[in-house]
Formats: sequence, C-alpha cells, structure tokens
Amino acid sequence: MNTKQSNSLRIITIIAMMFLYAMISFVTNLAAPVGKIWGASFDDPAQAERMGMLGNLFNFLAYLIMGIPAGNYLARFGYKNTALTAISMGFVGIGFQWMSGYMDSFVVYLAGALFGGFCVCMLNTVTNPMLNLLGGGGNKGNQLNMIGGTLNSLTASLTPMLVGALIGESLAGKTIADVNSLLLIAMVVFVVVFGIIKVTPFAEPTASGDNVTYERTPWAFRHFVLGAVAIFFYVGVEVGIPATLISYLKPTAGFAAAGFVAGLYWLMMLVGRTVGSFIGGKVSSKAMVTVVSVLAIVLMGAAIALGDSVTVTLPTSWAFEMQAMPVAALLIMLCGLCTSVMWTCIFNMAVEGLGKYTAKASGIFMMMVVGGGVVPYIQSVIAANNCLISYIVPIIGVAFILYYALWGSKNVNTDIKVD
Repeated sequence: MNTKQSNSLRIITIIAMMFLYAMISFVTNLAAPVGKIWGASFDDPAQAERMGMLGNLFNFLAYLIMGIPAGNYLARFGYKNTALTAISMGFVGIGFQWMSGYMDSFVVYLAGALFGGFCVCMLNTVTNPMLNLLGGGGNKGNQLNMIGGTLNSLTASLTPMLVGALIGESLAGKTIADVNSLLLIAMVVFVVVFGIIKVTPFAEPTASGDNVTYERTPWAFRHFVLGAVAIFFYVGVEVGIPATLISYLKPTAGFAAAGFVAGLYWLMMLVGRTVGSFIGGKVSSKAMVTVVSVLAIVLMGAAIALGDSVTVTLPTSWAFEMQAMPVAALLIMLCGLCTSVMWTCIFNMAVEGLGKYTAKASGIFMMMVVGGGVVPYIQSVIAANNCLISYIVPIIGVAFILYYALWGSKNVNTDIKVD
C-alpha cells in the first residue's frame, strides 16, 4: 500500500472511530434519565431515588463483566469485528428497553441497560486505543481522543434534554413508552452504523493476538493500575454529578427543566473537549488533569457551602426560557468543563509505554468503568436525604484523580519489554 492510500485509510478509520465515540454517550446517557422514569413509579421518595439509579448501575455493571473479555476479544479478532459485535449488542439493549415499556417490566428494562452497557464497553475498548495509536501516542494521540470526546459530549448533551422534552414537567404517570420514539431512532441509528462500519476498511494497528507473546500482564505496570483506579472514580464522578443535579432541581423546577440544566453540564463538557482538542497537542495530560481537578473540587465545595442561599438565572428549555435556580446548580453544571478532559488524559497517561499490552490493558481499563454505576449509586443513597451533601462523594473521587496526575501516573516499570 502506497503512502497516499495509507493516509486515506487512516483518515477513514479516524472518522469511523469519531462516529462510534458519539454512539457511546447516547447509549450511556439514556440510563440515568430513563431510570428516573421507572423510579417515579415507587411511592417512597428514598426508594424512588435508589431504584431510579439502578438502571445506571446495571449499565455500568456490564463493564465489570465485559471489560476483560472485550480486551481479549479485541486482541484476538481485531478492531472492526469488535466494533460490529458491540453495535449488535447496542441494538439488542435498546430493543429490550423499548419492549419494557410495552411489557411494563422493570426487569426487562434492567436487561436492556445491561446489554447497552456491554455495547458501550466494547466500543470504548475499540475507540480509545485505536485513536491513541492512530495519533502516534503522546500528546497527539490524546488530541485525537479529545476530538472524539467532543462528539461524545454533543450527543451526551442532547440525550437528557430530549428525554426531558418528551416527558414534560412531571414524571407522574409516565412510562418508558413515552420516550419510545427516541428508542426507535436509536435502533435505526445502530442499524445504519452497523452497515457503515461493515463496509469501512479499518487500519488494524496490530496483528492477531494469537501471534503475540505476552510475558506479563498489564497489571505489572504500576502507572496503569493506578490509572485504572482513577478511571473507576472518574466515570463515577462524571455520571453522578449531572444525575444528582436532576434530583436536586426536580422538586422545585420540574423534570423537564432539571433535565435541560443537566444537559447543560454535558454541553460544558463539549466546550471543554473542544478547547482540549486544540490544546491537547501542546499541553501535557498531567498538566490538564491537575488544573481541572483542583477547579472541580473548588466548584463542588462552593456549591455545598452556598446551597440555595444565592440564586442565578439559567436557561431551562429549548426556547431558552430563563428561570431562577440556586447558584449551586450553576457551579455543579460548570464542573462539566473540568470532567471534559479527564477521561482521555487519564487513559493516555495509563497506557503510555504499554506497547503490545495496550489491547489487553484497554479491556481491564473498561472493567473499571463499573465505577460509573457504583459511585453514583452510593451518591444517590446520600442524595435521598441531602442532594448537595452527596457531592462529597465526587469530591473524594476527584481528589484521587489529582493524586494520580501529580504522582501516580509516572511509569516506573520502564524495564519491562513491550515490543
């Protein structure tokens, strides 16, 4: 293959990875707002809060189950086959959630959330290392992941807003059937994406896993292990912040307005990732994570301290109708600017220098994304009594991420052969 053909194939592969990045957040961000529809069917408020986050827990529990198998599947069958299998699981997952509305079955919904989690786990296993390798690792690899993250944040912003618009101000008497139109669109998109990926020639970066000898496991790398823990906390922080924001605002502002403001959090992530994609080639992952971690801790701490004592006007609908909200909502929403760059930066630091262990490491990394279910669920238990106080949980998570950026990300295992 000549240089021109090689560059064209590289560009096609990058575009395909970007599209998959967008699908990841669409499937993931259905779990929390749709789960709250189910939660509203329970009379006890505390039980409703817990059950509302159960679908999100199942969605991320899939990472614990599928993480390592996904990495092994990737190493054995390659990036394209892994992506196609993931898309198929996504169709099944959304299909189960769609059927649960007609069957009035919470169990079927949870099964759909689990299969949706299998889908995004495998897609994450593909997109992150692929873009990192296509960018040549380092800052350039991080920059490509930042651009993909921008598209990811766009669909993440739209999902809770669309669910809120379909449901309206109150959850009373509403079922998943009320958002079936959104679920049907998702299934159609999965079919189209499957067809596109099927005919897209992928630039597979490595040979079959059967031809590679692994003397050790990725667990031998200290900076990877600590990075995996950092991702556990990060995903929990990323999901828990906006999910609890909906619970915080819903009693006074209504579900639609609360969902829109939560969508603005994801919009802030879009802004942050857009900026990050421009500076990612010049600013190190360590520097970016350090700055945004400190800022996130300050913002959440200020939100807890100020509470409802000060109000600010925020947009609460697609028509940008303005409504008075506690300043805590604004501070929490702005945390999206901080969490926006954490995923790609942590991943970039954790796999740096892993070489042939990258594919298997990516699977382990995905397993730790289960934190996106565990941490928000813990936060929801506290939020049942006091939503703002529950933000102590993500503050603790961000504190560990700050530690990782400053000290834990250094590769001290440079003696291990990775070729």
